[in-house]
Amino acid sequence: MKAISKGLAGFAVAALILSGCGNSNGKNWEKLKVVASFYPMVEFTKQVAGDHADVVGLIPSGAEPHDWEPSPKDVTAIQEADVFVYNGIVEGWAEKTLASASNDKRIVVEASKGIALMEGTEEHEHGEEAQAEEGHSGDEHSLDPHVWLDPALAQQEVRLIQAGLEKADPDNKDDYKKNADAYIEKLKALDDKFKKDLNGAKHKEFVTQHAAFGYLAKSYGLTQVPIAGLSPEQEPSPEEMAGVVAFAKEHEVKTIFFETLVDPKIAQTIADEIGAKTDVLNPIEGLTEEDISKGLDYIGIMTNNLAGLVKALNE
Repeated sequence: MKAISKGLAGFAVAALILSGCGNSNGKNWEKLKVVASFYPMVEFTKQVAGDHADVVGLIPSGAEPHDWEPSPKDVTAIQEADVFVYNGIVEGWAEKTLASASNDKRIVVEASKGIALMEGTEEHEHGEEAQAEEGHSGDEHSLDPHVWLDPALAQQEVRLIQAGLEKADPDNKDDYKKNADAYIEKLKALDDKFKKDLNGAKHKEFVTQHAAFGYLAKSYGLTQVPIAGLSPEQEPSPEEMAGVVAFAKEHEVKTIFFETLVDPKIAQTIADEIGAKTDVLNPIEGLTEEDISKGLDYIGIMTNNLAGLVKALNE
């Protein structure tokens, strides 16, 4: 009996020794700690990471990311992370926070890096002239960050996240690539559905509460007419409101889109003025409690957005 006990004890010790020697960085035995800024970055990162990382989102459900600022606890989480993922531009606090919460070993992924960002506007403009492309340099406050709303550009963000996770954890490189490939196939299918369903729409113009859908519009040959600028909290002037009303009447717009995290009163005012109805076009800047209760994710919400656009553009 004692011999058996000694044998079991020896086996346990050997197992402990082996578990501590898996590899030099221990990544096979300890999950990566990944912090991502807001919902799309969290979702894309989780899809790529699979079981190899604990992914924590900073900006809580229901919060508007344009105005959010990190708490001391959030700064600590960023400092201690193995990987930090953010979109860029939306997170105006990111660069300053990364500088103060320094960590030489942390991998930082700016998911929109390398994408030709469009020039946005804080003053209302109509038509495609407001959608001219610009590079990633220049005044970041005037650049449109909403690249995740174009399924094709979302694929590029997923690839950058994949590269960041592979750099932090090369031992699981094959799994990250496999996971990214699988998710990108879903994004390609989503892109194909947008192209198919929007092709031949009766109208090409849609009015939305804030200028979040420029990339989506450009990708599918549509024209976004935003009531407000890049920030959803921006209040349009009476002249700008009148301009939207005139445009909507001229182009026979019958639906005014609002979004889930912002008061819809401005969209409702314009809808009432022209006798239109309102509907949701979700910029997916965060999940609502209703989204969560319905089990909706990025692809599910984008599919709902497509359905709303198809209905509105064919009225």
